[in-house]
Amino acid sequence: MRFPEPLVRGRLIKRYKRFLSDHELDSGEVVTAHCANPGGMLGLDAPGLEVWLSRSRNPARKLAYSWELARVDGGLVGINTAHPNGIVAEAIRAGRIPELAGYETLRREVKYGRNSRIDILLENGGRPPCYVEVKNVHLKRTRLAEFPDAVTARGTKHLAELTDMVAAGCRAVMVYLVQRGDCDGFAIAADIDPTYAAALASARARGVEAVCYCCKLTTAAITLDRALPLHLDNPG
Repeated sequence: MRFPEPLVRGRLIKRYKRFLSDHELDSGEVVTAHCANPGGMLGLDAPGLEVWLSRSRNPARKLAYSWELARVDGGLVGINTAHPNGIVAEAIRAGRIPELAGYETLRREVKYGRNSRIDILLENGGRPPCYVEVKNVHLKRTRLAEFPDAVTARGTKHLAELTDMVAAGCRAVMVYLVQRGDCDGFAIAADIDPTYAAALASARARGVEAVCYCCKLTTAAITLDRALPLHLDNPG
């Protein structure tokens, strides 16, 4: 996924009301940017962080800027949760995710379950359909990437619906996309959301699969990089 326009560099002043953030640009201008991230953003919202913003050409937008990247521990981290679905879909089409190869069609945002939409539906007439749920990951407290960074009732609901798809004879896969490149593996943050941790363990026991990939990030693009080993039995 390439950014359509060059990003603008600045420094974070503060993040507030979940979806708003103030930044001082290198030019000295102070702007309010949309923060497309409902999570806790632990370790990613400290005042003074180097940030990169995109600017929309749409004059009707209330906020012209969106917060895209932060530099943490010397590396870039993607904070925009609107991007992972597209990054994963792009990688599947390019054959970059072997676990999801061999399907003829890819559709996004398909209705299913109890008033939900699956992020990606893969289909091939000769095999069961594959329901793919993508989760954005950027929390890092040790050497591992972790999910979630806040309690996620919605995420727990998605696991139940994926389990129902497996029971109906379909395939279901959780893809955890880490929008950073400095992690050695992936774990569930059970201390943050024990309910989600238990739900994932139950879903996996019933046939829901899980994979994790990290990203390569520059100020020009975010692309899928490499698979990370799962540490789901001993988080952290």
